[in-house]
Amino acid sequence: MYGFEALTFNIHAGYLEAIVRGHRAGLLTAADYNNLCQCETLDDIKMHLSATEYGSYLQNEPSPLHTTTIVEKCTLKLVDDYKHMLCQATEPLSTFLEYITYGHMIDNVVLIVTGTLHERDVQELLEKCHPLGMFDSIATLAVAQNMRELYRLVLVDTPLAPYFSECITSEDLDDMNIEIMRNTLYKAYLEDFYRFCQKLGGATAEIMSDLLSFEADRRAVNITINSIGTELTRDDRKKLYSNFGLFYPYGHEELAVCEDIDQVRGVMEKYPPYQSIFSKLSYGESQMLDKAFYEEEVKRLCLAFEQQFHYGVFFAYMRLREQEIRNLMWISECVAQNQKSRVHDSVVFIF
Repeated sequence: MYGFEALTFNIHAGYLEAIVRGHRAGLLTAADYNNLCQCETLDDIKMHLSATEYGSYLQNEPSPLHTTTIVEKCTLKLVDDYKHMLCQATEPLSTFLEYITYGHMIDNVVLIVTGTLHERDVQELLEKCHPLGMFDSIATLAVAQNMRELYRLVLVDTPLAPYFSECITSEDLDDMNIEIMRNTLYKAYLEDFYRFCQKLGGATAEIMSDLLSFEADRRAVNITINSIGTELTRDDRKKLYSNFGLFYPYGHEELAVCEDIDQVRGVMEKYPPYQSIFSKLSYGESQMLDKAFYEEEVKRLCLAFEQQFHYGVFFAYMRLREQEIRNLMWISECVAQNQKSRVHDSVVFIF
C-alpha cells in the first residue's frame, strides 16, 4: 500500500538501500570533472582517479594507458557493485535488479549479430560486449542466419525469450532488420519492466513509472529522427514506440508522421516537461539532442534519491554510474587525441 513502505521495507531491503546510497556518495562531483578536464595525459587522469572509488581498479595498470583500459576498469567497478547488491537481494528486489541488465543483453545480442554480418571475429566482438549483459550461450549467436534461428538456437533459454515473440520472422538478417529487432526488443522489455514496477506499487511504481516513461519517450524521439529518410513506413515506425509514456498515445500519432527534426521539435514542445530540452537547441540542430536528453535524465535520476523506501534508487545509481563512465570515456578520448577544446561538449555533470 502506498505510504506504508516504511513499515516493512527495511526488513529485506534496508541494508542494500544504505549500500546504494553510500555508492551514490562516491560519484564524481563537478569539481572532479573540472580537474579531469585540465589533465594533459591519460596518466594524469589515472592519478586524479586514484583518489576516487576507481583508484583500486586502476592502480596496477602500467603506462602507457589506453582509453579502453580506463573504461574497462571503471565498468568493472560498476559490475562489482551490481553483483554485490544482487547477491544480497531477496525477491522482488532481485528480479528488479535483473531487469536492469536486460537492456545490456539486448545491446550485446545486436552487437554480436551485426558484427557477424560484417564478418568480424566473434572473440573480438565478445570483448566489446557489456559485462552486465553476458549470458552462457552468447558466443553461439554467430551461427544464426535469421530471427527464427536466433531464437530457436540461442535465445529461447535467456530472459529475453518472451520479448522475441514479435520479432520472429524468416527474413535474413541485414542492418535494417537488426535495427528493427533492437527497437522491438527494447519496446517489449520496457513495457514488461513498466508492468513489473506497477505491480510492485507504492513509491517504487511512482518513481519508476516516471523514469521508464522518460526512457520510452526518448526512444520514440530517437526512432523518429533516425528513421527520417529511410524506407521505414509510418505504421512500422509507430509499432516501435512503447505503449506508455507522456507521448502515448497522441504524441505517437504525431511523431509517426514527422518528416524532419523541426516537426519533431514541434511535437515535443507541446509537452511542458520536454520544452526545456529543445529550448537549449537552435532550429534544425540535432547533434546536441543526445546531451540534452542525458542532462534531463540525470536530473530525474538524482531526484529518485530524494525519497526513501523504494527500489528506484538502484536503477538510478546504475544509470548515473553508466553516465559517469561515458563522461570519463569522452574526457579520456579528448585528452588522448589532443582535442581538449571539445572536452566540455559531451560531459554531463551529475552533482
